Amino acid sequence: MGKLTLKQQAAEIIRIAEESGVQGNYFFITTFKRYQTQLKIIDELERIMESEGLFVEKTYVKNSPNKTAHPAIAEFNRTTDSANKTVATLIRIIKNFAVAESGDDEDPLMQMINGEENE
Repeated sequence: MGKLTLKQQAAEIIRIAEESGVQGNYFFITTFKRYQTQLKIIDELERIMESEGLFVEKTYVKNSPNKTAHPAIAEFNRTTDSANKTVATLIRIIKNFAVAESGDDEDPLMQMINGEENE
């Protein structure tokens, strides 16, 4: 299988979440929403870098322009790093949910977090 785009990765995360039944889990929902926001930021930063280029000119004290890396590059790197960490968190939530679901005792807090109704 080839390299997945960020949007394809997001769709794959949702598919895996649905298979494990975690899609109603409060922490999964909020973390996935944060991941989607990070993807939007990454897309916008990519558009900025494509349209404005990877370098910008800055003029310093002696009025001599210098080329420097576009500030969007640093933001892009920070956001992609953060998105990667968010994906790792999502994977842990999914894996821990599967382990918790295999237990016999039903914890009311876990039921609420997982979006289950009290019976």
